[in-house]
Amino acid sequence: MKIKTRFVCSECGYETAKWLGKCPDCGNWNTFQEETDEEPAQNPKKPAINADISDLTAVDFISADSDRRIKTGVGELDIVMGGGIVPSSLTLVGGEPGIGKSTLLLQICTALCAHGSVLYVSGEESPRQIKIRADRLGVHEKKLYILAETDIDRALAYAEKLKPAAVIVDSVQTMYTSELRSASGSVSQVREVTMRLMRFAKSGEACVFLVGHVTKDGAIAGPRVLEHMVDCVLYFEGDRRQSHRILRAVKNRFGSTNEIGVFEMSDAGLCEVENPSAALLSERPQDGQGTAAFCAIEGSRPILAEVQSLAAKTGFGMPRRMALGFDLGRLNLLLAVLEKRLGLKFWEHDVYVNIIGGLRLDEPAADLPVAAAAVSSLKGIDVPRDMLFLGEVGLGGELRSVSDIAKRVSESEKLGFKTIVLPSGNLKAAKAVSKSANLIGAKTLREALSEMIR
Repeated sequence: MKIKTRFVCSECGYETAKWLGKCPDCGNWNTFQEETDEEPAQNPKKPAINADISDLTAVDFISADSDRRIKTGVGELDIVMGGGIVPSSLTLVGGEPGIGKSTLLLQICTALCAHGSVLYVSGEESPRQIKIRADRLGVHEKKLYILAETDIDRALAYAEKLKPAAVIVDSVQTMYTSELRSASGSVSQVREVTMRLMRFAKSGEACVFLVGHVTKDGAIAGPRVLEHMVDCVLYFEGDRRQSHRILRAVKNRFGSTNEIGVFEMSDAGLCEVENPSAALLSERPQDGQGTAAFCAIEGSRPILAEVQSLAAKTGFGMPRRMALGFDLGRLNLLLAVLEKRLGLKFWEHDVYVNIIGGLRLDEPAADLPVAAAAVSSLKGIDVPRDMLFLGEVGLGGELRSVSDIAKRVSESEKLGFKTIVLPSGNLKAAKAVSKSANLIGAKTLREALSEMIR
C-alpha cells in the first residue's frame, strides 16, 4: 500500500496535505502535526450490511432511570458531577502534572468497588508504583485490578472479560492502537483511542474515566474533538505548589457546569474542604492595605474570597499591570474608570492583583472589591476586616446590581462580616434577608469608596 502523509491541527482536527502556519478552521498558529497513514486500496470491496428493522427500539420502550447515580464517596466530586457518576458515561479529567488527577481517581475506587470490580489501566506507572500510592491513600480493595498496558486493544480485551463497574485510563495520551502508524499521543491516536473507549462505555453499564495531560497554555492536550466526544470534562485548577485545589466541570451532559469542588492536598491524599469560604479567608490580615473581601457565586454555592492588590510607584515610563485569578483586560478597564471618574493617579504606579487560594473570578460582581483593594493600596488606607464589597462597575462610574444577592449576604453574615457595601439596586433585597449586617447602598463608585478617597 502507498504511504500517505497529512497534517492535522491538534486543536480542531482540521486536515491538510501540506503544513500551514495558521489553521484556516480554528485560527490557531503552529498547531499542525505531521501524520502518516496507509492509503486504502482502490475500490475496496465493502461487506454487505444486514439492516434488520426488528433491531430498532421505539423510544417509549427504552427504560432509563435519570436519577440513577453512583456515589464516589467524595462529596465535592459528586457535587461537581451533578450528584454522582452516571453509568455508561465517559469522563475526562485534566490538569497540570502533579495537581492530583491520579490521586483523586484512586481515592474513589473504594466507593466504586462497592458496585463491582474496577479496572485501573496505567500507561505511565508500574503496578508497584500504584500500590505504593494506594497504601498511602488507604485503598485496599480486592476488586481493584491494576493493568500496566499502553495497547488499547489489549486493555479493552481485559475489560470485556472482567466486565467492571468502572474503568480508569491513566492517561489517554499514552494509549495507542496498532492499526494506526502514528505514535501514541498524536491526534489520530488520541481520537481513535477515545472513540473505542466511548463505544465500550455506551455498550454496557461501565463508567470510564480518562486522565488527560494539558499543554503549556493550560488546555487539554490532543485534538479539540476529544472534549466533544466525552460526556463530562473535569479540570483541576490551582498551583501544585499550593495546598488548595479547585475541581471545575467544563462540560457536563448530566448536570450543571457552574459547580466547583474545593480540595486540600495532604499526605493522605485529597481532602474535601467542607467550608471553602472559611478556609480561603483563614489567613486574611486583621486590617490590611490592599485587601478586600468578596462573595462569589460558583454554581449554586456562595464562596467568599480575598482580593489583594498592590500599587507601587513605577520605575519605567510604562506602568506594569498583572493579574492572577482575574481578567487582565477587566483590570485595565477598572483602573481607567478610577483615573477618569475619581482622578486617581494609577498611571504612575504598577498595579498587581491576586485572588487568594487559586480561585478565578469571572463575574462582573467582583469589580468593586478589586477597585477597593487597588484604591486601598494606592492611598495606604486599611480596609476593616469585617467589611465586604459587592458590585459591578460601569464605564460611567456607576454601580450596577448583581445576581443572587440573598445568597451572598447570608453567607457573608455567617462568616462574621458586619459591613457590606453593595449597589443601591440590591439594597432592598439584601435588607429582606440580612439579620445584623450594616448594609451600605451606593449608586456610584465614588459613593462606595468615599471613605478611601477623601
